[in-house]
Amino acid sequence: MLELRNVTFGVEESGKEKEIVRSLSLVIPDNRFVVVTGPNGGGKSTLAKLIAGVEKPTSGQIFFDGQDITEMSITDRARLGISYALQQPVRFKGITVIDLLRIAAGKQLPVAACCDYLSQVGLCAREYINREVNASLSGGELKRIEIATILARGTKLSVFDEPEAGIDLWSFRNLIRVFEKMRDTIHDSSILIISHQERILEIADEIIVLADGQIANQGSREEVLPSLIGTASAVGTCVKLEEEGENHD
Repeated sequence: MLELRNVTFGVEESGKEKEIVRSLSLVIPDNRFVVVTGPNGGGKSTLAKLIAGVEKPTSGQIFFDGQDITEMSITDRARLGISYALQQPVRFKGITVIDLLRIAAGKQLPVAACCDYLSQVGLCAREYINREVNASLSGGELKRIEIATILARGTKLSVFDEPEAGIDLWSFRNLIRVFEKMRDTIHDSSILIISHQERILEIADEIIVLADGQIANQGSREEVLPSLIGTASAVGTCVKLEEEGENHD
């Protein structure tokens, strides 16, 4: 279980302290698929970074399975069981996909296991397992490989920061299928996704709306999603992909 208690994060801007996250308290139980949405600039990506340990709170505390992790580094949090997927996955010249999966798992995974993780994210293992994680891969391919590494890690909490960013419509549809499968198979773990996309919101167990650094709304998909769809054009919280075109959210 993840818990944030009165977490505030601020930065100095033009000689003044600007609060991006303000006295935020939040609990993410085990076995939950949670999507955080809200207007641009509301603090969503900052929240993900605070949970992962990329940023440290100005004040407040963060607990994971009852342990205070507020001052822990991203590496120590990863060891405890928190995974963090960036908006733009890192490319690793000279490292193959199978190497990356083994590094993520922390052990010498057999080839069959690596192939299974790739299959789970909709990639043909024969075509990808020995490819370098470099510029030859598309954004959608990188996103799915990154998710495969998180599956290989088997962590208790997986945090995805706008996984739909910069990928085309075909890749986005495949991404949704991957998340649906993750949601249906999670056990003693949780998934937290930062997203504007209606298709991702539609598969959430719980939706949290973050605005101006605070929780503006929180509840089940059935409770929260109708209000988001009704006000999407006004607040910019919910964007639905058209049947044609690409997603560059």
